[in-house]
Amino acid sequence: MFENLQDRLGSILNGLTGRGALSEADVSAALREVRRALLEADVALDVVRSFTDRVREKAVGAEILKSIKPGQMVVKVVHDELIEMLGGEGVGIDLHAPAPVVVMMVGLQGSGKTTTSAKIAHRLSTREKKKVLMASLDTRRPAAQEQLRQLGAQANIDTLPVISGQSPTDIAARAVQAAKLGGHDVVILDTAGRTHIDEPLMVEMADIKKRSNPHEILLVADSLTGQDAVNLARSFDERVGITGLVLTRMDGDGRGGAALSMRAVTGKPIKLIGVGEKMSELEEFHPRRIADRILGMGDIVSLVERAAENIDAEKAAAMAAKMAKGKFDLDDLADQLRQMQKMGGMGGIMGMMPGMAGMKDKMAAAGLDDKLFGRQIAIIQSMTKAERTNPDLLKHSRKKRIAAGSGTDAAAINKLLKMHRQMADMMKMMGGKGKGGMMKQMMGGLAGKMGLGGGMGGMGGGMPDLSNIDPRQLEALQKQAEAAGLGKPGGGMPGLGGMPSGLSGLGGAKLPGLGGGFPGLPGLPKKK
Repeated sequence: MFENLQDRLGSILNGLTGRGALSEADVSAALREVRRALLEADVALDVVRSFTDRVREKAVGAEILKSIKPGQMVVKVVHDELIEMLGGEGVGIDLHAPAPVVVMMVGLQGSGKTTTSAKIAHRLSTREKKKVLMASLDTRRPAAQEQLRQLGAQANIDTLPVISGQSPTDIAARAVQAAKLGGHDVVILDTAGRTHIDEPLMVEMADIKKRSNPHEILLVADSLTGQDAVNLARSFDERVGITGLVLTRMDGDGRGGAALSMRAVTGKPIKLIGVGEKMSELEEFHPRRIADRILGMGDIVSLVERAAENIDAEKAAAMAAKMAKGKFDLDDLADQLRQMQKMGGMGGIMGMMPGMAGMKDKMAAAGLDDKLFGRQIAIIQSMTKAERTNPDLLKHSRKKRIAAGSGTDAAAINKLLKMHRQMADMMKMMGGKGKGGMMKQMMGGLAGKMGLGGGMGGMGGGMPDLSNIDPRQLEALQKQAEAAGLGKPGGGMPGLGGMPSGLSGLGGAKLPGLGGGFPGLPGLPKKK
């Protein structure tokens, strides 16, 4: 979502940090570029104007121009103002009200209200152990109520039985009553949308609000619609009175202007963002983390959280036991590759690592992309169990069969085997220290750098068991990361072990700072 803006702002601010001294003219020239970059990203004009004015006011002060590192001070001002523009502190869904807490979802047709309603219900039931009831108030769109019922069945969430002929306001009143009788903690009302804002829609929303008395009114907006999303938020807020925003399709290739503008224009917090199609792909919106990503400072806390969700503790323990004996077969390699895919692939992980956002292009040029992982997993899956356990069995005839089965060739199989051999040798050398695999090693390095050590869950000395850390501790990680030097733009990834920088076998494209993060990804092809 923010890649173009990240590249533009990164190059502008890097130009400032590389200088020993700054004049007022230097700051003004940089701010003109920042203004242009924000406008190109579709940020609202009045938001851009107020942002650059605030940055200029602070960035041309005597303490910055005379400080030891004026460029870095300017970056800090831009960073702080970006956080302020996005809303300061993250705000979650407020459930502090007598049960059942009514959450009303509003928005235009096609913005993703129904799917988002199910995602929120899934999040509340799995993470906060709330009993949730969903009700569809959309009597106009064909099969809208059936869609919500199916999503409820898929996520194991209760849905209000459909009674044909009822008006949306009657359904809302029945849903609240059913939630009271059923002992539900939360009731989510999925209202109807239109292709554009019209008077009947607003009247209907106001009537539903009056009948159901919602504690939260969340506007669901498609983040790819740019300035229209901002006007939409303003209209809904004036007529219905929203309490927060949910932005969908944040994993798309939009310019990110809606996300940056909506909080500033409406004064209402962005509470959640949809980052994919799956039920679990809904995240809380943390202004500081988004600002860090936009300025290329990485997002350590989200990376740690994602690892905590995706690293299977039992599998990690089993693999640790195997590796302690120096064993690492092709099944283990496939597990490692799948784990990296779950965490967003190399691109997703790199985007969250401090100073690594700019490495994606170099990785692509070196032939290291997520499709490569898919091909390697396909090769491993085309082998028999005996071949996966003992790769030495793979002679020419077997490789021919595997190549046909995986849609690859013998050269790709040889590269995979070379990569596995080098990794297996490394695991043997590291002995007990290498327990837990690539992802765990990487996260263990980060955790160690931030003073978390390795004994927080007995996961073999690498990645601590973060599932039991309370949210305040996770929030504190960001500050610890910054204190450890992990949050500085262009600062690389210090402290991830002492192995040589770069991923061997990448055809000369060095990725500084990645050294000790992964126990090598050797044998990957050069770009032809």
